[in-house]
Amino acid sequence: MSDIENRTRDVMMKVLQIAPQDISPDISRKNRPAWDSLKHMNLMLALEDEFGIEFSDKEIVELNSLHLLVDALRTKRS
Repeated sequence: MSDIENRTRDVMMKVLQIAPQDISPDISRKNRPAWDSLKHMNLMLALEDEFGIEFSDKEIVELNSLHLLVDALRTKRS
C-alpha cells in the first residue's frame, strides 16, 4: 500500500468513524451507509487539509470511492 493510500484510509477511518478492517479496496458511497453526503463533504475537506490540495466541485461529486480518491490524490500530488 502506498503512503497516499495509507493516509487516505486513516482520514476515512476518522471521518467515517469506521474500523480499519471495514475499509476494503472497493469501499464506496454506494456500499457504505455511514458514508452519507455530510460525511462525504467532511471527508473531502479532511483530505484537502491532509494533502494540502483542493478539489473542484466536480471532483467532490465524482470522487466517491477509495480507488477514485487515491487516483485523484496521486494526480494532484505529482
